[in-house]
Amino acid sequence: MTKPLDVSPVEVWIGAPTEVVWSVLADGWSYAGWVVGASRIREVDRNWPQTGSRIHHSVGAWPLLLDDITEVLAAQEGSSLLLRARAWPTGEAQVRFDLTEAGAGCRIAMREDTVAGPAHALLPGSVRQALIRPRNAETLRRFGLLARGRHTAELAVPEVQHTSA
Repeated sequence: MTKPLDVSPVEVWIGAPTEVVWSVLADGWSYAGWVVGASRIREVDRNWPQTGSRIHHSVGAWPLLLDDITEVLAAQEGSSLLLRARAWPTGEAQVRFDLTEAGAGCRIAMREDTVAGPAHALLPGSVRQALIRPRNAETLRRFGLLARGRHTAELAVPEVQHTSA
């Protein structure tokens, strides 16, 4: 996999198996539900999250929406995903997710930094991280709720339905 981003991660433990946590990352249509700033998903490549595949998204709030893409730079199914998220004219960022089995759940670590655009050119890394980290903490909070909800739904036992003969 590509070299890790040289920034400290935001990490959370999620009470769901790694496979369930990965299934949320692998569901490109879910991204607007947990990525802070993403307002809608317009299209997801059929081969998401394979390297080179893309999510076509919009960021911002209506009526001030920017349409752009997020592309998979590298993926290791079940364990890591490296993305290049674009939101021009504001810029581009690399975002990396690493999953680790942890007890009865999964630890997810998220690293992000700008790689192009005004924020990258004008702000020192420490200032960028001071702005990015709180957003990523909320992103992972939302992500964890979705993953735990997906896991709970998988555990639900359907009611027995009696039919008259």
